[in-house]
Amino acid sequence: MNTAAIDLPRLLALYPALAGLRPEQQMALLQPAAVMRLPAGAQVFAERQPCQGFPLLLEGRIKVGKSAANGRELMLYRVEPGGSCIISSSCLLGRSDYNARGVAETPLTLLLLPVPVFAELMLAHAPFRDFVFHLFAERIAELMQLVEEVAFARLDQRLARLLLARPDDVLAVTHQQLADELGSVREIVSRLLKGFAAQGLVSLGREQITLIDRSGLQGIAAV
Repeated sequence: MNTAAIDLPRLLALYPALAGLRPEQQMALLQPAAVMRLPAGAQVFAERQPCQGFPLLLEGRIKVGKSAANGRELMLYRVEPGGSCIISSSCLLGRSDYNARGVAETPLTLLLLPVPVFAELMLAHAPFRDFVFHLFAERIAELMQLVEEVAFARLDQRLARLLLARPDDVLAVTHQQLADELGSVREIVSRLLKGFAAQGLVSLGREQITLIDRSGLQGIAAV
């Protein structure tokens, strides 16, 4: 885990809720030990681990997921720059350990607000408190949609929607990565993809999927 300095304007551009703090309060956030750089694949936090602070993501992307005893994992949500992790905030507010894990999908730069600083901002700085509660509202809506899909949608529908959500037609993704996002297993996802390929909807390559017929996939997704 490497540390490096960041500049204040960059932080405030991503997190304008901090702009109302006094200059000395803003500078106090940028303690060198609080700025971290992590490589892709690194674990940001783990289940049953105490929460050490509130992460403000400056660069990269974090995947937050829940693991089962059999090793399967369901992707819950992703954190992008300008956002943060509601599981971290819920652990800090509830004084509990993490109940999911976060992994760096790409190289990361983040600022970790210490627990006392997070508590003080929640209590005394309304824009920051509003920012955290707005995150809660957004993430809960996303998680409710995920619950609905897992509970009521067929896996082929969910797979078609997942493929269509990618902006490009050529996807550099493995069957295992798709299975992880769907909370399924690779063998089932591979079988469905072969079915899509037989219908002329996709073309399968090594760690690559090419979307050939988006309208056909949309028909499956909408069933």
